[in-house]
Formats: sequence, C-alpha cells, structure tokens
Amino acid sequence: MRCFSLLFLALILFSPVQVQAAPPNIVLIISDDQAWDDYSFMGHPHIKTPHLDRLAVESLTFTRGYVPDSLCRPSLATIITGLYPHQHGIVGNDPPPPPELAKLPKGKQRASKKYLAIRNKYLEHIDDDPKLAEILKLKGYISHQSGKWWEGHYTRGGFTHGMTHGDRTKGGRHGDNGLTIGRQGIKPVTDFIDMAVDEKKPFFVYYAPFLPHTPHNPPERILKKYRNQTPHLPLAKYWAMCEWFDETCGELIDYIDGKGLGKETIILYVTDNGWINQKEKSRYAPRSKRSQYDGGLRTPIMIRWTGKVKPQIDRVHLASSIDIVPTVLNAVGLKDQITCQMQGINLLDGAAVDRRKIIFGEILEHDIQDMTDPVASLKYRWAIENEWKLILPHAPRVPDGTVELYNLIKDPYEKRNLAKSHPDIVKSMTKKIDDWWKVD
Repeated sequence: MRCFSLLFLALILFSPVQVQAAPPNIVLIISDDQAWDDYSFMGHPHIKTPHLDRLAVESLTFTRGYVPDSLCRPSLATIITGLYPHQHGIVGNDPPPPPELAKLPKGKQRASKKYLAIRNKYLEHIDDDPKLAEILKLKGYISHQSGKWWEGHYTRGGFTHGMTHGDRTKGGRHGDNGLTIGRQGIKPVTDFIDMAVDEKKPFFVYYAPFLPHTPHNPPERILKKYRNQTPHLPLAKYWAMCEWFDETCGELIDYIDGKGLGKETIILYVTDNGWINQKEKSRYAPRSKRSQYDGGLRTPIMIRWTGKVKPQIDRVHLASSIDIVPTVLNAVGLKDQITCQMQGINLLDGAAVDRRKIIFGEILEHDIQDMTDPVASLKYRWAIENEWKLILPHAPRVPDGTVELYNLIKDPYEKRNLAKSHPDIVKSMTKKIDDWWKVD
C-alpha cells in the first residue's frame, strides 16, 4: 500500500503540467456594399483583389454564402448576434418618425429631439440580444470595434474598445468616427492588437470599413488602372473602391502574420450586403442592395485558421452569416453559450455543413415601420434549398408581388422564373419557409 502511495505521489510530482492552450484571437472582416462576384477569385474580369484571393485560398471558403437581409443594419446585427432580423428585432436602418414630423424632409425629422428619443429607444433592441464581443469576455477576450456600427456607442455591442461614439447630436448614425478606418489607414486596429499582445490577452477585432461603400472616391493611383477598362466612370470608381478595400484587408492580414499571430488567429470574412453599380452614377442597381436577389444577398464566407482548418474553396454547400457566431463560439470553447434561438451551424463541422440542405432569409424595408413588430417591415421571405431559390412576397408591403423560383446552378443571375413550371417545389419550399417563420 505504501509503495502504491509513493508511486502515485511520484506520478503527480513528475508528470508534465497540462497547460491549457490560450483561445484563438478572432478577426472579423466585413465588406460594405460589394457583390458576391466582385473579386478576382470569384471570376470578375476587371476587379483585382489579390489579398482577398490569397485569403480565400488559405481559408475554408464558401462561395455560396448568404446574409439573410440585403440591408446593412439588420445584416450587421445578424452577424454579431447569430440571430435572424425578425429575432433580434433590428429590421431596418432608421426608425419611424413621430406622426407630427412625418411630412418633414428626412433631414429635419432626424435632427429633431423627438426623433432622437425614438432612435435611442430603438437602440434597446441590441441590449436584449446575445452579442459576440460580450460573450467572448467570458474567456478573457478584449475587443475592438471599427467601421460601420449602427447600435450606438461601441460598448453597447459588448466591445471593450472601439471608435464609434454613437451620439446622433454629434453626427453619430452608423459609425461616425469609426468610418474613417481603412480610408485613413488602420492604425487604431493595429494599436489595439499591439496592446492585446502586450497584455497577453486574446482579442476580437471587428473590422467593418466603409468600403467599397459610397462615396466612391478611390485614390487616383488605383482609379487610373480602371479608367480605360470601361467607358463608364462610375463603374471604374466602384471597381477601384473594391481594390482599395482589398488593400486594407491585406494590410491587416499582413500585420497579424507579421507579428507571428497567424496560427493563433481565426480570420473570418463576410459582406453585409451586395451591390451592383449603375453605369451612369454611383448608385446601386435594382437587383442588388435591398433586393430579394443574389446581387444583394450572396457573399463569400471565409474562415482561415492556419494549421487547424484545412483550406478549401467550397462551391457546393450553403453558408449563412447566422453561422458566424456559433462557429466562433465552438472554436473558442464557448459552445455552451450558443442559445436555442441561434439557428446557425458550426461551419467547421463538416458533417453539419453536409447535412444542411436549406437556408432562409427575409427582405425588409429601409425605414422601420414599427418599433416592435418585425412583420410590419417585411417585404419578402426567401429560402434556398440545394439549387432552388424561392422568393415569397409579403402582400401587405408588396401587394403586386410575384412568387419567384430560380435554379441558381443553371441561372445564377435569376433571369428565368420557374415558379409556374414547378408547382410542387414551390409548395414544398413554401411549407418549409412557413415552418421557419410563419407570418399572417
């Protein structure tokens, strides 16, 4: 018995100490107003995106990625909460004005004290939602917000550090000071990374620059590459903006790798919504931003975790921005924080990815129609099942709408509506959409 006790003691004293590995850093890159095929690696004949091309090759890249809504604020809220817009309650960009101000120009409406009070009240939606930055604090993360952010001060999103003050009386609407990131360099982000490394803390970077979003004012050194590739200057400017955005992504990725953080950092990429530039002016075309079509909804989704995730360009399986939060929480050891409301999957779980056959989404009005009822702002519900995409108009907002069915493999730009020739598919997918979110 004594020999056994001594042996047991020796095993305790001389066994190697099991040091738990630090959780990986998280860097989330969000493009703003860019179509799914506006990258070199996605086949664009003119736009050059060498840094994102490299990221795609080094990542598990889903070329059939989607956001549920083609409008920035609801989409960004989904990316950070893991919830659909009708779940998190942020169903448009701007809340409704009080009735007595409804006839005033929007600028005057939004400057009024009554409207500011309504806007501040609407910010309370984010308070009740899960927020990735806040959840990551449970593992000791510090976090930094930069770029597009609608939900008030950055701390309201759970970030420990950031750039957006959110004070509407001082120009705060959708990012304010944060919107300088990328256009004026990325030093606030790299300074934060340096601080996190010095403090030996895992970090989360939310990098959502106002790029390639309007104003389309790219540096002339980039614009001159595209001037002779199209007779339409607005197109050349937009293409140059995509390359400018790509440059900033490369700068950020190179900084992380240059500090030796590549293997301990997960880099994720997504776009908030699509954009097809008109030829004659710097505005979006009808079948892109705010629409029910892939020009507004589809985006590459990338996950790079060097040495942990096998690089692969997946052109078959469906991915959604609702998957970003559960994917990150699984990766950092916070699986228990995935709520029952979160309907996304872990994109690093190959079996889960393979099992998925359908994704869903909703198209909402730009201006919020009701402070608490998401259905009031609803225009369309949609689903993609394998190669089929079904779009259902919501009659109160789209009284003359048409049910649309497309085969995205044969018709990726949705030119041929097959709803009348495939009634069984329409019926089956309609039931699945109703099972997902039933509306009256």
